[in-house]
Amino acid sequence: QVQLVESGGGLVQAGGSLGLSCAASGATFSITTMAWYRQPPEKQRELVATVNIRGEATYADSAKGRFTIFRDAAKTTLTLQMDDLNTEDTAVYFCHVEGLGYYNRSRYYPDFNVWGQGTQVTVSS
Repeated sequence: QVQLVESGGGLVQAGGSLGLSCAASGATFSITTMAWYRQPPEKQRELVATVNIRGEATYADSAKGRFTIFRDAAKTTLTLQMDDLNTEDTAVYFCHVEGLGYYNRSRYYPDFNVWGQGTQVTVSS
C-alpha cells in the first residue's frame, strides 16, 4: 500500500504564506488521485484541492487564486502552497491519496485510499 508523511504546518499571520508537503512511499505507481483536505475546529473535513491521474488540478472555491497544489511525476511528493492566508484557513490539513488495486508477487492488493496524519495550520489575525 501507500504511506503518507506530512510536514510544513505552523503558525502564520493573516496575509502570510505557508507551504505544506506530503511524502508518499510504497505503491505510489498505483496512485490515481492525490489531494489535500482540511478540518477546521469543530467543523467537518472538507476538500481543498486535488490532482488527478493526468496531473490536472482542481480547487475548492475558498482556495482558488490563493492555493497551489503540485504533484511530482513519480507521485512521491504532493505540496500545497498557500498564500494570502486568513483566519478561516485555520485547520488541520490532511494529505489523501486514492489508488487502484495491483498485483505484487502473485498477491492482489485491492483499491485503496490513505490519509496522512494531519498537520496543524493556524492563522492569526
